[in-house]
Order: sequence, then structure tokens, then C-alpha cells
Amino acid sequence: MPSRILEAWNAEAVEAAAVPVLPLDDFQQIVADVLTAGGRMTAFFGRAAGGGKTLVTAALADDPNGKLALLSTMVGASYPSLAAECPAVQSFERELFEQHGVRPEGHPWMKPERFEPPLAGGVDPWGRKASPSPIPGDYPFFAVEGEEVHEVAVGPVHAGIIEPGHFRFQCHGEHVFHLEIVLGYQHRGVERMLLGGPDRRTVALLESVAGDTAVGHVLAHANAVEALAGCQPPARAAVLRGVALELERLANHVGDLGMLAGDVGFLSTASYCGALRADFLNALAEICGNRFGRGLVVPGGVRFDLDAGAAARLADKVQKAWSDVDAAARLFFRSPSARNRTDGTGVVSRETCNQLGLVGPAARACGVARDVRRDHATGIFRFVHVPVMTGESGDVFARAWVRYLESERSADFVARQLRALPGGPVRAACAPPAKDKLVVSMMEGWRGEIAHVAVTGGDGRFARYKIVDPSFHNWMGLALALRGEQISDFPLCNKSFNLSYCGHDL
Repeated sequence: MPSRILEAWNAEAVEAAAVPVLPLDDFQQIVADVLTAGGRMTAFFGRAAGGGKTLVTAALADDPNGKLALLSTMVGASYPSLAAECPAVQSFERELFEQHGVRPEGHPWMKPERFEPPLAGGVDPWGRKASPSPIPGDYPFFAVEGEEVHEVAVGPVHAGIIEPGHFRFQCHGEHVFHLEIVLGYQHRGVERMLLGGPDRRTVALLESVAGDTAVGHVLAHANAVEALAGCQPPARAAVLRGVALELERLANHVGDLGMLAGDVGFLSTASYCGALRADFLNALAEICGNRFGRGLVVPGGVRFDLDAGAAARLADKVQKAWSDVDAAARLFFRSPSARNRTDGTGVVSRETCNQLGLVGPAARACGVARDVRRDHATGIFRFVHVPVMTGESGDVFARAWVRYLESERSADFVARQLRALPGGPVRAACAPPAKDKLVVSMMEGWRGEIAHVAVTGGDGRFARYKIVDPSFHNWMGLALALRGEQISDFPLCNKSFNLSYCGHDL
């Protein structure tokens, strides 16, 4: 890491004033050097600094050394964009423009990111009058011109129970030239609602960032608050948190395997995995009474406990459920007809993966061994190693195969930890957060890296709270996976990423 940065560990509180504020040229040079050398952009956000200035802070991840680099700069109305040189920052720069009106000059594609409410003057950053806010999709789409080139628009309203998002394809017959993804329909302003916390509604808000990742998001938050308060959760709580996180991973990965099988018409695996997903959701409910893990994790530990008998019985149930999943999934991976649809479909190269900063199974399917549980371990994962599983081909098959391998390891982890729960309490008292601190807290959710950045003010309350869901990193990966594919492969590619609309929109 460069010398002109503040180094920190995952979930380590530092003095906010200790983060160096560099000249813009130096700041951008360090960011570009780190990203081109293999580092990653974990978070990039602004804070109003008065006088028309915005304090921009970057958190860069050094995965091999398990460290974070923190640095800031002060910008005015505009600054030179880094997106052309470092594609991983393109969404972060668009978000900064929407939230603070700071224009990244030379950005290669300044489309709206999330459609924030209007800035001062009642207009959005593009100068359009907004009452009360811009409408997603109300802007000039990217277009491909040529004989027989046509557009296919999908969404934002979809068949079935699914969140809204718009997909616009530029095609020649079935061949896809370009896919543009428009989000923002689920934007709720979660980050703004968190300001002034933590309070009684904070945990409930964070459990709602992405409903299928309630445990992952609230665990990242709990780690941040505990760092700010100097609180250490008990060992038993750390184990139960890890169990809940892996059960959440199991439920979603198994569900995705079933949906992928359904998308290629392989109904035996689709039926079994669709039903077996419920066994892992029910396992979460046995711990806390909620199938999505809500109400379990709180700063200081967990709200619920298991006695030894209940824990052993739950371990047996998880192992039995995984045995059934294993048999159903192997049918899918051994089927020539299924493999014909998944192999070589929706390929993302390792080079593209690194340029975009993809995370989670989408990155590991490209052969990039990137996992917060190993690289920036906290809680139980500092003591219990979960192997990082990777693929090679970067296609639909690899993304499905990584999910299968990860599920196998998660089931083994859950069963072993439930049978060896340490004694002691499950919750420790947590003092109020310290004043004028900053903490970056990362957690490996089932989609990939979740990052929460909390900055406290002089009253110990959140002056800024930044959330980066893994989907924020990965949506562009889906768009590039469709280039050169058949439009009929879109549902299969989309499910192989299975990104969150509301997790991106916040």
C-alpha cells in the first residue's frame, strides 16, 4: 500500500480526522495505482464539507495482506473521472454525482445510477426539473444504429413476484450487441434514514436493505457498531452469527441451483432444490423464529440461543438436507442437456472481472479467489477457516458450480459449529459509539462482499453511513456477460448472477 494513506483492518474504528486529505491529483494517482495493481474499491463516497466543497473518501482493499487503505480528497463542482482508466469506479462516480452534484468530467457513460431526490433548486444533477424526484428510465438510452438492429425492452414490471428493473437490449435478430440495465425503482433512501443513529429502528432498516441478505447486512452493521463502541461479542454469539450467515448462504445458493435448473428445463433438480431451500430457511427459524434471520443479530451478540440438544438436532437436519441437495444437484451437473445450455454461456473473463471489481461467486467463477471470510476475517472466521471455492470458465456453469461447492462447505461448517457450541452468554452490553470515528466493516454475504462505512460526529451519532451491497459491484458484469449471446439466454445469465435490485437501489 502507498505511504500516504491510513491503514486499517476490517471493522477497526479509527479517528475520522486521521484519514489523510490529499490533493486531488495525489488521491487519484493512489487510487489508480492500487486498482491497476490488483487492489479493489470497497467504498467511495462523499460528505458535504461546506463552501460548495465535498469531502470524498475511498476505502481500498488489499486482499493478500488483509488490510484497508483509507484516503480522502476535497473536490468542488467537478473533477477528472477515473472511470475510463479504472472501470471499477464508474458506478461510484455516478453515485457521487447524483448525491452531491460533483461531476466526473470525461466519464465514459454518465447514465443515472439510482435517481436520487433533487438537489437544491428542485432539479436533478442533469439539470432536469424533478418533482419530487426523477423517474427511472426517463433519459436517452444508449442506442446501436444499423440495418435490422432493433431494441427489446424488458421490465421494469416483470411476470411473477420480482422486484422492478429495466433491461434494454440492442439486437440483430437473436444476437445481443448491448444490454443496458436501468435500476432505481426500489430506491428508499436507506442511507439518509440511518443518519443520527443508531436508534431503535436502525437494525430493522438494515435487515431490509436486501431482504434475502438480512443476516449479512445486519452482521456488517453490528461489527461496525461494536468497533465504534469497543464492544466484544461473546464467543458463543460469534459462532451463532457464523451459523446464521452460512444458513443464509445455503438457502440462497440452493434456491439458485433450483432456479438455474428450471431455466434450462431440468425439472427434477428444479423441484428438489426449490423445496429443499426451505429446510435451510426453517433452520434459521429454529434459531430465532424468523426464516430470514431477522431479529437474531444485534450489536453485542445475538438475541436468541440454542440448548445443546436443539443444536445437535439442528445439525442433523442440516446434514440430511444437504445430502438431499447434493444428490439433486449432481443430476444437474452430470446431465449433457443441462451442460449444453450452461457451458460457455454468459462468459465473463478473468481480466474483465478484475477491471470491474466483481465480488462473490461471480468473481470466484472467473478464477478470482476473493472472499472476505478469508481475506478480511472477523468473528468466528478468524478461528475457523472456510475454503474459498473457485471456477475457471466464468460462465453460467462456473457460477452454478461455485454455488454448489460453497454450499457443501457451508453445510459442513454449520453442522460442525452447532455440535461444538462454546459455553457462555450470547450477548454483551454495548456502550454508545465513540465520537468522531470512522469504521469500514465488511462481510461476505452470499452474493459477495458487503461493506458498511459508519462515520460518527461529535455527538457519537452517524454523520454518514455508506452501504455497498455486492450487487452494486456486479450489475455491470451481467451486462457484459450478455454481449454476443442470444437474447434467449438472458434469463439463465440473469439467474446465474442473481443480483439484488433493492440492494443496489437502497
